Amino acid sequence: MRKALRRLLALTVLIGTLSTTATAGAATAAEPNATGTTSTTSTTETTDIKDQLLAVPGMSLVQEKPYPGYRYFVLNYTQPVDHRHPSKGTFQQRITVLHKDVSRPTVFYTGGYNVSTTPSRREPTQIVDGNQVSMEYRFFTPSRPDPADWSKLDIWQAASDQHRIFKALKKIYGKKWISTGGSKGGMTATYYERFYPHDMDGVVAYVAPNDVVNDEDSAYDRFFAAVGTKECRDRLNAVQREALVRREPLEKKYEAYAAENGYTFTTIGSLDRAYEAVVLDYVWGFWQYSLLSDCDTIPANAATATDDEIWTSIDTISGFSFYTDQGLEPYTPYYYQAGTQLGAPTIRFPHIEKKYVRYGYQPPRNFVPRDIAMKFQPGAMRDVDTWVKHNARHMLFVYGQNDPWGAERFRLGKGAKDSYVFTAPGLNHGANVAGLTADQKTLATARILEWAGVSPTAVSQAKPLAKFDSRLDVRDVEREPALRP
Repeated sequence: MRKALRRLLALTVLIGTLSTTATAGAATAAEPNATGTTSTTSTTETTDIKDQLLAVPGMSLVQEKPYPGYRYFVLNYTQPVDHRHPSKGTFQQRITVLHKDVSRPTVFYTGGYNVSTTPSRREPTQIVDGNQVSMEYRFFTPSRPDPADWSKLDIWQAASDQHRIFKALKKIYGKKWISTGGSKGGMTATYYERFYPHDMDGVVAYVAPNDVVNDEDSAYDRFFAAVGTKECRDRLNAVQREALVRREPLEKKYEAYAAENGYTFTTIGSLDRAYEAVVLDYVWGFWQYSLLSDCDTIPANAATATDDEIWTSIDTISGFSFYTDQGLEPYTPYYYQAGTQLGAPTIRFPHIEKKYVRYGYQPPRNFVPRDIAMKFQPGAMRDVDTWVKHNARHMLFVYGQNDPWGAERFRLGKGAKDSYVFTAPGLNHGANVAGLTADQKTLATARILEWAGVSPTAVSQAKPLAKFDSRLDVRDVEREPALRP
């Protein structure tokens, strides 16, 4: 493997060296500190970037926020509810633009959920020292049509949202584009590439699950039987089991907690169902968000731990607020998609006697209000998986060794070209290029730079072009309670 990576890296450097002519007009490493407070159009006139953005039909300004070296805009963009029938209504989709300079590459980011309105820079954006366009996924408020026709929430419609945004902004940002996202955002970047393979010059998909056959989830069972160390697995399993053994006293605590905070359980059906869902997320949630070194925070002897210690450990990792109506409501679009196209995992609990498990992993249907119709489409993920295996071009998938979501992942077939699947040792759902082994990190960085069209010198050096900014650069996993990519 190491020799193969070195051969690939040598080829990368050679390609970069030979591409001087091809990239003569592209962004170069000689301009990493450009602030780009103004930008030049195709004419000889210089126009402020805000004016260029607002000249895009359907684009409106929500807010501009300052950040040193950048212009940062929160915008609304008018999108069709149904891209197949654009005349049948529109909605306002929220996007943000972190503007560096039109001479730089652009990274198109989505997390697959709401968009943050705080300036931030994703890892590929730092690597290429570029602009960043971020999109809020359709149906996450406020980017939700009113009235909401939930049948128009699918992966093709969302990919078409990105396609329209790209076409509108490519006229301003004319250099290379790379799409990226983490978890559901990594899935989103992959689906976008499947449906619009000619838009992007590269794809960097982080920790993207790939549930090809929804009813076959044995990969997750194998993962949980081997992840980390036996000592850590035993601690986690014991606390999870103990929380179900002590169901009666801990549910009384849950009732008081729900009453104090005004929580209700109409969608999931009962407090009992919610309680078990939180407890069964516990082991998964630990490995998704924590490291092996965090095992010391888990009660060493669950049988002798107090009720408060069991409650606190479960609440810290899983979050007792989540399966309430108030906790589920913001994530209705995700669970709708999980129950119609994306699929959802179901795992076994061999360390817990059957008498303690009443419901098991509940299906996404239980987390979506019953007045929203749902029907699963088993062909959606099979289509994407087949396409990636045979058609991937300039695609990089990064997974964490100890992340449960990586148990079912994207894999490449013989038809894939200049595409890679790497695993960051010991890392969780926050795995990134920086966490890869040295050879893989160098190769991945070089490929991202090459796809972004920067100078051959920068490609050969295979280092991020922008300095790390602790305020701007997002590196840690975005921790949220409950089982959700």
